[in-house]
Amino acid sequence: MVQIIQAQDIDLRYLIENHGLQLVEYNLFFSEWQEDLPDLSDSEKQQLDKVKAGYLNLLNYPPLLEDVVRMAVLDPILFIGDFYLAPFYVKSEQSIDIVEEDDGVIIRGRIDTLVLKNQLWVMVIESKRASYSIEAGLAQMLAYMLGNPNPEKPSYGMITSGGTFIFVKCVQEDYPKYATSNLLATRNPGDLYSVLKILKRLSQIVIKDC
Repeated sequence: MVQIIQAQDIDLRYLIENHGLQLVEYNLFFSEWQEDLPDLSDSEKQQLDKVKAGYLNLLNYPPLLEDVVRMAVLDPILFIGDFYLAPFYVKSEQSIDIVEEDDGVIIRGRIDTLVLKNQLWVMVIESKRASYSIEAGLAQMLAYMLGNPNPEKPSYGMITSGGTFIFVKCVQEDYPKYATSNLLATRNPGDLYSVLKILKRLSQIVIKDC
């Protein structure tokens, strides 16, 4: 009998025990979020300042739910970064199944936002309501990344609550391993600029490796 597990019910312990997932704390494993980041134009910075102001305004009218986070924060950042233009395209609520062949287990879930180039995943993005910790989405994010149809290539992801952002890298060569960036906060001066810079840098890497 096939057992179906919802991705949101997965925790890190399950991925460690059933997929051999390991955390890598060696800085060079995920140096992409800090090195060779592109500059932003004054126009991009001004638009990001508006995104920040809008987010802070929305905090005065709780609750700030996932759909609002996506609409008010994530979508504008993707728009400013040209992720809705060729060669990229964006899919929302993308279904994914991860099949564990030997155990008859299917992990099933829906990715909030998936940025692609052709059929290659550029970025998996998970948005959470503002009151949630980023950690609440990490295992779910990693489960999706393990389902990447191009497992021979590194995959990148981002989790955001609107107020905080964290980037994730997952590599499946030899065994599944992952690392995370520092936590970036919308309230911190310059952090929202860094979010867009990192997104642009990761997209450059993926395009170059296509």
